[in-house]
Amino acid sequence: MLSEDKIIALYCIVDDLLKSMHHYEDERVKVSDSEVITTAFVSVLYFGGHLDNARHFMKLKGYAPGMLEKSRFCRRLHRLSDFLLALFYAFGKRLKDMAGAATYRLDSFPVAVCDNIRISRSKILQQEVFRGKHAAMRRYFYGVRVQVLTLDGIPVEFCLVPGSESDVKTLGKLPLDVAPESCIYMDAGYTDYLSEDDLFEAEMIYAKVQRKSNSTRKDEPYVNFLKQHMRKQIETDFSQIKAKMLRSIHAVTKQGFLLKVALFVIAFAFDKIA
Repeated sequence: MLSEDKIIALYCIVDDLLKSMHHYEDERVKVSDSEVITTAFVSVLYFGGHLDNARHFMKLKGYAPGMLEKSRFCRRLHRLSDFLLALFYAFGKRLKDMAGAATYRLDSFPVAVCDNIRISRSKILQQEVFRGKHAAMRRYFYGVRVQVLTLDGIPVEFCLVPGSESDVKTLGKLPLDVAPESCIYMDAGYTDYLSEDDLFEAEMIYAKVQRKSNSTRKDEPYVNFLKQHMRKQIETDFSQIKAKMLRSIHAVTKQGFLLKVALFVIAFAFDKIA
């Protein structure tokens, strides 16, 4: 629900994190980086990713009276894109450090850039590598997969990969920087016995992968039930993230599309704490 307290809480969290990271800003700027990032969060949480609507809202309600014009705001946000990721991982690191050895969930969800019938006319993504299959929906999509690691429903790590890339290949792309003796619950798509053994031997991390019917490492019935139960939460989290997205994400460039997808995940994490 959009409220003054929620917006102020988001701003305070972002501003405190920026200060803790010793972020430098030119004293001549009229709109701080904290205000730009908070406006971007408001756009994906309450306006379906429409940056201009959020920009007008923040100015109209007096949260950012000196709000930048549309083009300047977009350029400023793009310049902060790398810093946004650093901000998110600093936020996630603090949560993981406080949690210690904890239970995590890892899964992915697809984000399509357009309908299948419009693939040939897509100007944002144009390589075949972005064509993937959504097994649950039994249909193909054209876009990216979002790999997310959550702690108690809060995303703490994520990465974007092409739609055709399988889940198991992304295990090496996520840092999986969690405390020893932590458990990470995953679905059968992440089955890789070598990676499971390496995680345990190197980091003392337990990879709790749901087994396939033909798996050579069968689970006891109670273990299989526990894995299924633990994975239900992340499906709920993904539903909440995708519910904030419109039918299609408005973007003009590939970088803009990927930035907005990332913003939905990052803002969802901050919104859980605010």
